[in-house]
Amino acid sequence: MMQRPNILILLADQLRRDALGAYGNQDARTPTMDALARGGVRFANACSTSPICVPFRFSLMTGEYAHTRKVPGIEYAMSEAERTLADEFNDAGYETFYVGKWHLDGAHGRLGSAQQCGRMRVPRSRQGRWQTWCGFELRNDPLDTWVFENDNPVPRKVDGYQTDGLFELGMDYLAKRKTDAPPFCMVISVEPPHDPFVAPSGLEEIWKEREPALPPNFAIEDPERRQQVVMDRKLYYAMIENFDQNVERMVAFLKKRGLWENTVVIVVADHGELGGAHGLVAKQWPYEESIGIPLIVHAPGSEAARGSVIEEPVCTEDLFPTILGLAGLTPRNRLPGLNLAPVIAGQSTFPTREGILLEFVAELRPQMPFHSDPWRGFRSRRYKYTVKGDFHGAKPWQFFDLEADPFEMENRLNDPSLAAEVARHHRLLRERIHETDDAFALLPAFGCHSLNLWNDLHHEAEAEIESPTSS
Repeated sequence: MMQRPNILILLADQLRRDALGAYGNQDARTPTMDALARGGVRFANACSTSPICVPFRFSLMTGEYAHTRKVPGIEYAMSEAERTLADEFNDAGYETFYVGKWHLDGAHGRLGSAQQCGRMRVPRSRQGRWQTWCGFELRNDPLDTWVFENDNPVPRKVDGYQTDGLFELGMDYLAKRKTDAPPFCMVISVEPPHDPFVAPSGLEEIWKEREPALPPNFAIEDPERRQQVVMDRKLYYAMIENFDQNVERMVAFLKKRGLWENTVVIVVADHGELGGAHGLVAKQWPYEESIGIPLIVHAPGSEAARGSVIEEPVCTEDLFPTILGLAGLTPRNRLPGLNLAPVIAGQSTFPTREGILLEFVAELRPQMPFHSDPWRGFRSRRYKYTVKGDFHGAKPWQFFDLEADPFEMENRLNDPSLAAEVARHHRLLRERIHETDDAFALLPAFGCHSLNLWNDLHHEAEAEIESPTSS
């Protein structure tokens, strides 16, 4: 029987979809990731369902929506009872490795500052059952990173710049495997280009002299702040170029070791970076710069789909079943996402689906956006509809025509010419909320009277009592 392929997941933190050359960026130099896209499959509208670190990582590890466990933006410890990606691959006879940032053990609230978290061990029981785990909860300092290996309570410093060091660790583990070893699944999870925006010195010097193109929705008016945000964009691109250089090193390593022809390489990020778009920085918002993530899959044996671009929107929850599907595996539990492995292999068309759910479940920090008014959204191929509100119920908030207005500069929520589409997307959102057991409350709008799932069930029960079905 032919051996199952190796799976290598290269996960960057805060890497915006349109910051790569393969997605049309003219500033950052990302030749290796661009080549992976040309030789594989690129998802043009991949989205982070919950655009902040912890909920994305929870969904990547479990395949579940963040709202099913009320996962907030940070300060959430994943239950040891969750069936993880590692469990699936372990059961299939794979060697499993996790290298780098974890952020699923409850920081900051329980552990303190990012600096303290970087020196505190994640207990072995809370490492998701990866056979080899060499990582840290979070650090947010690419020049001072420490890792813990398995249950060793003594950390060791990562040499040099974090991205360089973590890729080196990953390659070291793979180099030590026996020639008759089973297939592997490895995640290398790096923090750059997450802020603070610090790049290796050579790239910093180059980028400080360059002028990045600013998008039409760049809206920082204060001169001093504008100067700082532009400088941050420069260093952000420098960090991305360093990530691409490490992807190049990894590809060369796989080829030298004879692993390339049987390894699926997946490039993905947990969320994007606003970088001054709409006058905002960081993530959390439902704008494309925040939710938009790269998703590039280079898989052996997929010649029929090489260079394909998938335009349909995909979400975080699609990753778990797709990653397993690329290895010829099926999740044990029933999960909400799609297995897109047949699409990647060129064996089928994209399954019928109107669009994807977007959500911001909870923010525990009072000073941060959406602390008191979380949001939900529905992203179809052309449009994006969002609602926002507190526990009393969410109101319609934004509606964008992404085809006519890709930079989301005109909220068309009250445009009479799009009234039917707005109402349709409200219904699509309402249905997806119900389908996924989300207790998020919607206020009445566009002919939908219900507040939430529980009220709907109540109304349906009343209707059944008043007009029972005939037997």
